[in-house]
Amino acid sequence: MSKHLPPVVSLNSTARTNRSMRVMERRARLMRRKRHRKHARIVEKIIYLPPPAVPDHLQRFIASLTPNEALAYAKSEIEKAPLVTDDPDLSYELMELLLKVYFYKEGERPIFHEPHLMGIYSSEGWFMKLMEENRYFVTRDPEKAHLFYLPYSSRQLQMAVYVPNSHNLRPLSIFLRDYVNMLAAKYPFWNRTHGTDHFLVACHDWGPYILKDHEELIRNTIKALCNADISEGIFKAGKDVSLPETAIRNVGKPLINVGGKRVSQRPILAFFAGNMHGPVRPKLLEYWSDKDEDMKIYGPLPNRVSRKMSYLEHMKSSKFCLCPMGFEVNSPRIVEAIYYECVPVIIADNLALPFDEVLDWSAFSLIVAEKDIPKLKEILLSIPLRRYQVMQNNVKRLQKHFHWNSIPTRYDLFHMILHSIWSSRLNQFQESGYHNPS
Repeated sequence: MSKHLPPVVSLNSTARTNRSMRVMERRARLMRRKRHRKHARIVEKIIYLPPPAVPDHLQRFIASLTPNEALAYAKSEIEKAPLVTDDPDLSYELMELLLKVYFYKEGERPIFHEPHLMGIYSSEGWFMKLMEENRYFVTRDPEKAHLFYLPYSSRQLQMAVYVPNSHNLRPLSIFLRDYVNMLAAKYPFWNRTHGTDHFLVACHDWGPYILKDHEELIRNTIKALCNADISEGIFKAGKDVSLPETAIRNVGKPLINVGGKRVSQRPILAFFAGNMHGPVRPKLLEYWSDKDEDMKIYGPLPNRVSRKMSYLEHMKSSKFCLCPMGFEVNSPRIVEAIYYECVPVIIADNLALPFDEVLDWSAFSLIVAEKDIPKLKEILLSIPLRRYQVMQNNVKRLQKHFHWNSIPTRYDLFHMILHSIWSSRLNQFQESGYHNPS
């Protein structure tokens, strides 16, 4: 996809011809999509392209824009894109072209600037690590920033401040309230937008609940949360971002064991093993544990079973991997299933799915209502083999979107999270005094 040139740049006849050809190509691509949509669901709306070279005149134009002008320009380009106004590839290109993020230096380790990279809460840590190491999107000049990152770890905050067995989250919430108030007193950036251009990334189950003592923090900030529960009134669909929960067991090799077996080598229909957290998993065991040979449903994987086949081998040998919620809606099993090329079956009624602005989850996963657990095998067997093969192949195709890479690559998990945050900022942004001439 070619870059949209800024409207203030005059084009000679050759450039106008080239641009017309690009518009025609875009229209033709859209028509092809429409023709095929009846027969095949689009899995990825994002198109894979090498990073585009930015012409000098476009660089100069971008450098001349204030952050608000850049956001207005991006919204204008997306809105006037011929026939494909919702094409997220254009949004992604504009992110690469424009986005600058400032992260605050304040805050002592370990709560701030010390990423927690292991275990099921590691998404926030990996994002923090890769964001603070980034030299492409990060700016040292806050006056040039479109977004401001609050670089704290909810997991480190829990470990440092929470009193075990107290069931009292208020000290954590007060800690964050005081941190934001300190930034608001020291810098002008929070107060000029009331936090709407600030974002946080939190993967702990308590992530949403420890924001409650600061009204603007919980109401205005873009919240990237693993606990993306749309029923509780904290996570706001369309503004906040659903953060994938990833269970990282090897920091040096975060993608170790990624991959799976072909369909013919997956004799197990459905698999789940895990602790009995929350109301959904006990119901799953009640109906399916030791009831059916095709349904390998356990609590913690018994030793007698794991001696014959490990947890990982179960996932790689199953057609469907069940991902029921625990105490909260989030589950690392969704990404685990994708890593091991097993079609995820998501059982969490109120979970906002990650990246749903660009990924069609129905093309590579099943969403089963909690009330339909008794009919689970019937639902799975109703999927024709051909459709299952397509879904499983789609899991392999989009796996790269859920990869943590030590050096980030385009469209990987780091970039996908950042794109969702960027998209949220664009959706919220209200133009003020900037006119993008046609």
